[in-house]
Amino acid sequence: MKVNVRNLKKNFIQGKNIIKVLDDVSLDINSGEIIALLGKSGSGKSTLLSLLAGLEKPDFGSILFDQNDLTKLSEEALCDWRAKNLGIVFQQFNLIPHLTALENVLLPLEINGLDDKKKALDWLTLVGLEDRVDHFPSMLSGGEQQRVAIARALVFGPPMLLADEPTGNLDSETGKKVIETLFNIVREKKTTMVIVTHDEELALKADRIVRLTGGKCHS
Repeated sequence: MKVNVRNLKKNFIQGKNIIKVLDDVSLDINSGEIIALLGKSGSGKSTLLSLLAGLEKPDFGSILFDQNDLTKLSEEALCDWRAKNLGIVFQQFNLIPHLTALENVLLPLEINGLDDKKKALDWLTLVGLEDRVDHFPSMLSGGEQQRVAIARALVFGPPMLLADEPTGNLDSETGKKVIETLFNIVREKKTTMVIVTHDEELALKADRIVRLTGGKCHS
């Protein structure tokens, strides 16, 4: 999936002040490319990711996914588009606590009208969790929960994956294993990915680094 971002602007109001978070950001991402959004805390990288996910609306600008402008879609159309085209991996895992690992991975398939337990099992095997399928999130380590989240995000074959600091809550060794799993799968499936990070070492694994400073984008 090819992405074209044009002249994005996003401000937030804090009391009587206007905080300029993104200031005329433009970015092109090729189909199958892995982009690392690198920047310090408060640089606007998570805001840009939220805009790419359609979770927030820009004040100005366009976001085109294969020429389909997300900023022009209604909320209903946007939800439908996201369910069919976008996988998201969050820093906080965001697994459903009362669902097993298998049930969590099945969820996006069911949302898309599928009930393919074998496919969910295959993805849990792919991330090395074939012996954890009946475990609830509270029974899993942080690294295992994040691998379930990766399987859930990719199980329905989305052309685009957004990852927001996916190792932020993991220790260094576990984080490296999770990132290795994530990058291997994304490259094998030729999934377009944008990964937000402040970690220079992690960013170097991407095909290209895009730095956000002062609300502006620098490739």
